[in-house]
Amino acid sequence: MKKFLKISGILILIVFIGVLGLLSYVKFALPNVGPASDIKVEMTEANIARGKYLATHVTVCMDCHSTRNWSEFSGPLVDGTIGNGGETFDKSVGMPGAYYSANITPYGISNWTDGEIFRAITTGVRKNGKPIFPVMPHPAYGQGDAEDIKCIIAYLRNLTPIEKKVQESHSDFPMNFIINTIPQKANLQPHPSEENTLEYGKYLTTIAACRDCHTPFEKGNYDLTMAYSGGRVFDLPWGKITTPNITPDTETGIGNWTKDAFIARFKSYVDSNNNPIHTPVKPNDFNTFMPWTMYGGMTQKDLGAIYEYLRTLAPIKHVTVKFVPKS
Repeated sequence: MKKFLKISGILILIVFIGVLGLLSYVKFALPNVGPASDIKVEMTEANIARGKYLATHVTVCMDCHSTRNWSEFSGPLVDGTIGNGGETFDKSVGMPGAYYSANITPYGISNWTDGEIFRAITTGVRKNGKPIFPVMPHPAYGQGDAEDIKCIIAYLRNLTPIEKKVQESHSDFPMNFIINTIPQKANLQPHPSEENTLEYGKYLTTIAACRDCHTPFEKGNYDLTMAYSGGRVFDLPWGKITTPNITPDTETGIGNWTKDAFIARFKSYVDSNNNPIHTPVKPNDFNTFMPWTMYGGMTQKDLGAIYEYLRTLAPIKHVTVKFVPKS
């Protein structure tokens, strides 16, 4: 009996040391995506303009890194806050901690090298080596073209500096360990020819992170068998929003939409006389975090390419409930 207890004790100790070693590795050795590259972004007018287009209308960095007015439909950006950060993602919206978007104006990134910014965007690792929670879709950005990422950096460098300090993000247990395993090395892809409509549409859809919101997400994982079919639930202060199905299913998706109707839906939030942006929204009334005015600023060609790519997806029949107000 004593021998059995001794052996059991040794086995428990070995397991304990193993678990402790694994946790220590995850906590202190990860993330490990390699050092920041030694690059210097060219601050040309063309690069800045391209970066502004991407950051404002495709990757929509300005969506989370600016202040949005949630008393109006779709939370339009507040003038004078572009890039100042401070948007909060915490337990009130179902997050496993409290995450704050960074100040990405020159005030916030002046001591970052271009390579450090590039690494943060494409892998989710900060200047100090700490991970960025993927409420910022860095896995999607990491599939972008290197020159497009550099253009975004040029645009950020050209923003008006805003002196605003942002709280440091933190994760609750066990996410404070799990988060270190999320950053991965970038899988950069070349910018496809715009004449290759389907590949170009796939590229835009990827870096716009459309799949992230339009795929069911539970217990920290995407159900990729239902990719783009909607059903991701966001528990927001005014109610539960469930994303719609954007596969070409004719009953529950966009299978009956024409390309013109798809483009017009986005453009209606930008240049329509019936533009609902700036419409006051009462507490518990339907509102959306979908940044319509930002995506609506994409060119018709780019929106059309996204439409054409979505039409190639397998249609998935999936009914979603758009909105359930807070009781």
